[in-house]
Amino acid sequence: MNENNASQIRDRVNEVYRQESRSIFATLIRLIGDFDLAEEAMHEAFAVAVKQWLRDGIPANPRAWLVSVGRFKAIDTIRRRTRFDASLAELSQHLNTSDNTITEDEDVEDDRLRLIFTCCHPALSREAQVALTLREVCGLTTEEIASAFLIAPPTLAQRIVRAKAKIRDAHIPYQVPAIAELPDRLDTVLQTIYLVFNEGYAASSGRSLTRNDLSEEAIRLGRLVVDLLPDAEAIGLLALMLMQESRRTARTSSTGDLILLEDQDRSLWNQAYIAEGRALVRQALSSPQFGSYTIQAAIAAVHSEATSAEATDWAQIVALYDLLMRAEPSPVVDLNRAVAVAMRDGFLTGLQRIDAILSNGDLADYHLAHAAKADLCRRLGRNSQARESYQRALALVKQEPERRFLEKRLQELN
Repeated sequence: MNENNASQIRDRVNEVYRQESRSIFATLIRLIGDFDLAEEAMHEAFAVAVKQWLRDGIPANPRAWLVSVGRFKAIDTIRRRTRFDASLAELSQHLNTSDNTITEDEDVEDDRLRLIFTCCHPALSREAQVALTLREVCGLTTEEIASAFLIAPPTLAQRIVRAKAKIRDAHIPYQVPAIAELPDRLDTVLQTIYLVFNEGYAASSGRSLTRNDLSEEAIRLGRLVVDLLPDAEAIGLLALMLMQESRRTARTSSTGDLILLEDQDRSLWNQAYIAEGRALVRQALSSPQFGSYTIQAAIAAVHSEATSAEATDWAQIVALYDLLMRAEPSPVVDLNRAVAVAMRDGFLTGLQRIDAILSNGDLADYHLAHAAKADLCRRLGRNSQARESYQRALALVKQEPERRFLEKRLQELN
């Protein structure tokens, strides 16, 4: 084999790893029943693939091939360990006699759902659910998750280790809950999926504004949940993610700088996502059980219908924020409502509302609250107040594109 072909096969192995490793991992957990052993077996399978595919060529179904090799690697590992730990004999016997290799895509999708519900099991703490989902379902590194949630990597690593031990020691089943249990378990799963999406749509820190891989993964997980349980809020969350994701290309310049909604080239918005999102919003709103995700999706749908910020139906958006405040009141929702009020009733009215929110102290350390105040002060010609608020926002922001945007605004005032 010449070097060019070898390079193509190595690239193909890397591509399969990027696209399929979490699915392969989920299936190996189902077959093996142990997070750490499944992770080890998956990496061993990819190591074998690098050598064997160079020699024999790429198999017709790389994913099934890797699952099969991973399963046998796990069997070998358990056989070695049973020499020292007799308690593993039963698991070894199970793996030897079971015939659970995958052949259909549906198996893989079910395995991903099993993994999501296991990682979001109510026996685990909220922090552990999120950390475990990001690590095991989405494949983020410990360092990436720790950075996203502003905690030290060793602390995050311990949190994941304890969560895995809890699953193992409490014999938490690796399965999708029964239909009767799904509504109670669904809320946590939806919250976790939206956290994953938000980290991809607006990374909490770092050099890049967005992480497309996380957003797409969250949308894919959202589709899986809707297929399993077409609950109004599951549909609403999927609609919300699609509507927000539709603006991705327009949100940054070619140099990675932030572009605000009112300045975006709306011809760049993904119309397929918008059309699908609007249809889902209508479907969710037809249910008497819709909630905050659906209302937020409806707000995004109103934005998607406007050709510009000036042409936006701000009265309808304020009305939807009023509804959202009743369904799920929070200082951040109140802040977003204040911005919409500014666009409907005037910048001074919106600024007064933001001042009232900040005076409560709830958003004192939230950089977007100070950035919103700075923007309204700038529009009103109150440059001294605007500078002060931009500087406060700069002291709090953790993302480089947002930092550059705030610095540019401050320079323009000076």
